[in-house]
Amino acid sequence: MTNKILCAVDGSVEADHAAACATDLAKETGALLTFVNVNVMARGRLAHDGFWDEMRLEAPDVQGHALLGHLADYAQSHGVDRFNSVVISGDRVYAALLSYAESKGYDHIVVGSHITNGLRRLIEGSTASDLVMRAHCPVTVVH
Repeated sequence: MTNKILCAVDGSVEADHAAACATDLAKETGALLTFVNVNVMARGRLAHDGFWDEMRLEAPDVQGHALLGHLADYAQSHGVDRFNSVVISGDRVYAALLSYAESKGYDHIVVGSHITNGLRRLIEGSTASDLVMRAHCPVTVVH
């Protein structure tokens, strides 16, 4: 039984499809839905010099929160009342998502993917394939 769904979002068309799928799944199961945006520009790892000012460091957080607000409105307008959203940080998107999902007890992950060619996926890799290979729970990949 699905009780907690984590949906990775980044503002892409594929992530929007994943959010729609996760919203439908949450509505059908009554599960808690959490939209997660990963900020890969980790504040603690960047040197603060003339190039990396506070405005540049805060921009991904601001964009992430705006995206999550839009998705919260979407979920609510589609009848899902158990949802939340969070911005997390990490060097690698898949690792940040897995760490968060495991530590918070999520039992299903939904993610979008734009790579449909197997050879391209093998060469480039993808967050979706990394999640599928390493996740502790089922992962739904939405194209």
